[in-house]
Amino acid sequence: MESKQWYMEYKIHKNRPGLLGDIASLLGMLNVNIITINGVEDRTRGMLLQTNDDEKIEILGKMLQKVENITVNKLRPPSLVDRLAVRHGRYIERDSDDRKTFRFTRDELGLLVDFLGEIFKRDGNQVIGLRGMPRVGKTESIIAGSVCSNKRWAFVSSTLLRQTVRSQLSSEEMDPNNIFIIDGIVSTIRSNERHHALLQEIMEMPSTKVIEHPDIFIRESNYDYSTFTTIIELRNTPDEEISYDSFTVNYNDF
Repeated sequence: MESKQWYMEYKIHKNRPGLLGDIASLLGMLNVNIITINGVEDRTRGMLLQTNDDEKIEILGKMLQKVENITVNKLRPPSLVDRLAVRHGRYIERDSDDRKTFRFTRDELGLLVDFLGEIFKRDGNQVIGLRGMPRVGKTESIIAGSVCSNKRWAFVSSTLLRQTVRSQLSSEEMDPNNIFIIDGIVSTIRSNERHHALLQEIMEMPSTKVIEHPDIFIRESNYDYSTFTTIIELRNTPDEEISYDSFTVNYNDF
């Protein structure tokens, strides 16, 4: 049987000496390899495991139920969020009602870049919305994520260097493997017919598009919320309100 990876997370009730060693010994006796291990938030430990026998994971889960000092919270094939939790030692905040919305703060830019890098590695059509106030690090994170995924990026519209509205891209830039960066405000409030035609062409491509200010993009275009596969919110502080009223007016002055 082919080797598979599993994510195990357990809550520690009493961190007695030798607890981790006992668990590692149990895994060793079952011939289950530990790929990565890290503390995940308060008194919680996460492990990325590997084995070629699913039954061993089932046995492991039953045996650990009898260990009084811990409670196993998760024992499952690892998701992207699980892998990043082990790598960074913290979980990405996720909207409890809208499961495709993920929240980050500016002090978590490293985690956000890693998250984007993993998403960008995926093939096919992806439309990622990135919410956030000006100068919070949105565009920089997208570029850094592109570098992490070894992908090139192309600006369709941007405010990084003044306000840029492209009416055409070169054949090299139109490669579906590229990451297309779109400013949702610039592309709708300050667009022209040629830019709109280019935007439609890119939106129909089987490629990854990252749209900053997705709410304005939806409001001012024919696309809706279902267009987006992932929504990311980036704030300076956890309680910061993302409000467009304070800066969208400036886009109309050009």
